[in-house]
Amino acid sequence: MPTPMMATAVLMAALAGAGTGKAPARLFEGRADPTPQGSIDKAVFGRLKTLGIQPAKVCTDQVFVRRAYLDVIGTLPTPQEARLFLTDKDRGKRRALIDRLLERKEFADYWAMKWGDLLRVKAEFPINLWPNAAQAYSRWIRTSVKENVPYDRFVRELITASGSNFRVPPVNFYRALQTKEPQAIGQAVALAFMGVRAEKWSADRSRGLAGFFSHIGYKGTAEWKEEIVFFDSVKAAEDAAAGKFGAAVFPDGTAARLSPENDPREVFADWLIAPTNRWFARNIVNRIWYWLLGRGVIHEPDDIRPDNPARNPELLACLEKELIAARYDLKHVYRLILNSHAYQQSSIPRTDHPDGEALVAFYPIRRLDAEVLIDALCQITGTTEEYSSLIPEPFTFMPADQRSIALPDGSITSPFLEIFGRPPRDTGLASERNNNPTAAQRLHLLNSSHIRQKIERSPRLRPLVMRAKKDPRNAATALYLTILSRFPTQEELGIVKAYAESGEAKGPAALFDLTWALINGAEFLYRH
Repeated sequence: MPTPMMATAVLMAALAGAGTGKAPARLFEGRADPTPQGSIDKAVFGRLKTLGIQPAKVCTDQVFVRRAYLDVIGTLPTPQEARLFLTDKDRGKRRALIDRLLERKEFADYWAMKWGDLLRVKAEFPINLWPNAAQAYSRWIRTSVKENVPYDRFVRELITASGSNFRVPPVNFYRALQTKEPQAIGQAVALAFMGVRAEKWSADRSRGLAGFFSHIGYKGTAEWKEEIVFFDSVKAAEDAAAGKFGAAVFPDGTAARLSPENDPREVFADWLIAPTNRWFARNIVNRIWYWLLGRGVIHEPDDIRPDNPARNPELLACLEKELIAARYDLKHVYRLILNSHAYQQSSIPRTDHPDGEALVAFYPIRRLDAEVLIDALCQITGTTEEYSSLIPEPFTFMPADQRSIALPDGSITSPFLEIFGRPPRDTGLASERNNNPTAAQRLHLLNSSHIRQKIERSPRLRPLVMRAKKDPRNAATALYLTILSRFPTQEELGIVKAYAESGEAKGPAALFDLTWALINGAEFLYRH
């Protein structure tokens, strides 16, 4: 078999050349201009029209099927799924696909992973939830996503939970912090559920928020690493007798009325999730927009402040209104965004305006998350990945078919995940995830034994290699559907045929080289 470097030097260069001229428009850009499908599109395209910014065209079906799978369930479509969608003549097939994806089990896996990053689900240092608690917490989050628990109820349970960290998983929200100081707890609450970096607040404002969390108690048990989290009513009564209880102020500046008989966290939670509290709904719809489109309406999504305003206030207000009207049904918001033409635009801009990306004049290109990328490579090759942790088995044993997006604990990892920027889950900040490409990543994909063995030993590629002996065109088509979720162009098929006949790679070995070339191309490595 020729070396990977030979494949990239010869075949990749030829295939890259096939992407010149009119090819990008034909592959990625449909013929139709975007038209408003609802309130989201009216807000997005109305803003663009006001500023004289031309939106991109609607993306092609071959782009949409891959984009929808990756953005909704963090998983590539199988070649059969891609073929079925691309050959379907139903004009409503995009909406139908979105509905199906929102009900897939991978939806719960993928979005539980997103919440795991935000809520710091990690057994090891510096979070130290420990395995039992981390996995219980992860299961609770995934179940909440799977059952589409209303967002206000989900958050209220996290803020007000009391009990064992093994038996009442939401209490791990308080344990997944590097300190138990009330001010740090208040900052974590503000970051996760208000999108605010409260460490930048004035000292008085920070103390006012900390007052709601100053009577949380922690008590160990006879069971290893078990801890009870509770409202310490005894300390509250003592502080009340000493005149030290009740000094809590809501972030809007309103003084709270607290009683030592009632948990102050419940008072704060009631204030937070009220429909009139714009921080609450605004934060989560802004995060969802960021998760689906790579950039928040307010960006960064966890840095909401007066001097960092929404780039499109009408869009943000629309999303807030929709969430509240739907009684905090997050899937309703996903569905609205995914069905919008704002989301379904091509990634090829028709403007050079500096605000084009921020105002969603096109779909932003961005690299696949580390977990999504390795799962895709495993799916393509039919191989598995090994994971490890500093915590010994059986707590961290992962079965051979474990998918990265479903890992229950941030401390269970692999060299690939570390190289490709998986977040450490230490702070809950969105910036912990680093999807910027590096030289080490490029070399790993181009010439590492890890990727080479996946391809050479692939039980999924070998039947294609055998098929290539009799029908190279059909084998190449199957490979394109497997890796890029689309049919190859006639030009690409011609390049593959010429390469196989050139002597650079003899016979079926050309198919291995084609695999190397495609997985190292931008079309595979990026969302587009």
